[in-house]
Amino acid sequence: MSEQNARRVKHPEVTIEGTKYLRIPIKTHVVMRDDQLIEVIKKYAHSELMPNDILFVTEKIVGITQGRAIPIKDITPRPLATLLAKYVTKTPAGIGLGMPETMEMALRECGIPRILFASAASAVTKIFGKRGVFYDIAGYKASSIDGPTPNTLPPYNEYVVLGPDKPDQVALEISEALDGVKVAVVDINDLSGAILGVSHASINKELVVRILKDNPLGQDHEQTPLGIIRKI
Repeated sequence: MSEQNARRVKHPEVTIEGTKYLRIPIKTHVVMRDDQLIEVIKKYAHSELMPNDILFVTEKIVGITQGRAIPIKDITPRPLATLLAKYVTKTPAGIGLGMPETMEMALRECGIPRILFASAASAVTKIFGKRGVFYDIAGYKASSIDGPTPNTLPPYNEYVVLGPDKPDQVALEISEALDGVKVAVVDINDLSGAILGVSHASINKELVVRILKDNPLGQDHEQTPLGIIRKI
């Protein structure tokens, strides 16, 4: 495996129900809108893959190459976005929808009625100690919106990046370009994770989330938007 592309992680192996898995982050250049996603993946990951591997691709690199990274300066939040953003719980994992610009994009992506309903349901269920209802209702298009943080890799420290469009289709297209390797489009951070799209119905989404639970790619300046899961 090449030293240039494959990056070490602090704890590369994880054991799930008696089976060991190796997580291999893949370093790339800073991917921009004009990059072709499949060409980037072929360049950095194709030679690293082995039979029965699962290639996982972050939702952010997919969104960027789909033209879904928007400069903050180009987003004008409406008053409703500014109001709703004030009530978003801030977490160490990132800004989420807790800034007017990201909330504005959630309103555009999901529609005002859905975001208002999700907000109302979340307010009620929080009284009873239940959290996460907002994103359950709003869906992945809201939960996968990334806003800038102090540690965000430039130039995306000045961008809002939307979640990927048609992630299942993206995963399938990547798989077909890589001779049928299994592919998962993932949204993983230091607090939670979700599988947004898969190339094969046989991919166990819950297992993949458990394997990646500790976020082996990181989310700061690592430049590792791709990774490999390998059973060992």
